[in-house]
Amino acid sequence: MPQRTGFVAIVGRPNVGKSTLLNRILGQKLSITSRKPQTTRHQILGIKTEDDIQVVYVDTPGMHKNQEKAINRYMNKAATTAVKDVDLILMIIDRTRWTDEDDMVLEAVKQQRAPVVLVVNKVDFIQDKNDLLPYLEKVSKRHTFDQIIPISAKTGHNIDRLEHLIESYLPENQYFYPEDQITDRSSRFLAAELVREKIMRQLGDELPYAMTVEIEEFKHDGRIIEISALILVERASQKRIVIGEAGSRLKQIGQDARKDMELLFDCKVMLNMWVKVKSNWSDDERALRSLGYDDQ
Repeated sequence: MPQRTGFVAIVGRPNVGKSTLLNRILGQKLSITSRKPQTTRHQILGIKTEDDIQVVYVDTPGMHKNQEKAINRYMNKAATTAVKDVDLILMIIDRTRWTDEDDMVLEAVKQQRAPVVLVVNKVDFIQDKNDLLPYLEKVSKRHTFDQIIPISAKTGHNIDRLEHLIESYLPENQYFYPEDQITDRSSRFLAAELVREKIMRQLGDELPYAMTVEIEEFKHDGRIIEISALILVERASQKRIVIGEAGSRLKQIGQDARKDMELLFDCKVMLNMWVKVKSNWSDDERALRSLGYDDQ
């Protein structure tokens, strides 16, 4: 059988479950997740190769209206460029709630030539399943979507059906990536993202988006990986929050991140972390570029 390969963009407003969906499809954790909106800040490719089919998923930051800081503008740009030149767009929305930001995503999607499948996520939360059909009918009037499919990325409900649907849109093509490759991102990038996820999960609203992580050292001697991670915050008060009472919080973040890294890299990990204040990094174009927020 001929090989079929294509690019599929996963787009939506913040916190609708785009990264959870990608991780579910890949069967492993690649994109970081938390309950906080805007957890994903970069485009990240997740590659799934099975039988004669290779799907290259593009996970994107949530499109949002807040454009105040350079980092917000960067995230919106990363999301809008991801939908160009793909074979299929999956627009993810939350069950039974359509917002202004969904309108914004839809406007960006309408300007593309690729077919659009509307994916209604988190249907496992709907108490009365009879509420779902009228909602699906209502959203179908917003745009002529190629398909509408309800799923739960968290429980895996209807994911098989979604994957079969995706495959039907893929053109005949040689694989773009080796069969065993699952992402275009470096191990360094993935390590930084895992540390950032743990901070976001630990700190909730205390330290929203004024934090980023830079990997200063990543050494692999075949048996053990040594990683040095620098956590950057914008104010001294935030530094105290990340470190916690007698370093307790930083220690917990480190333990949680190390566990996930050992799973991901299939290797023992030694993780060292520091916290440093770099004021206003999130609104400084040059600082953002040096921290890897570029137009990849």
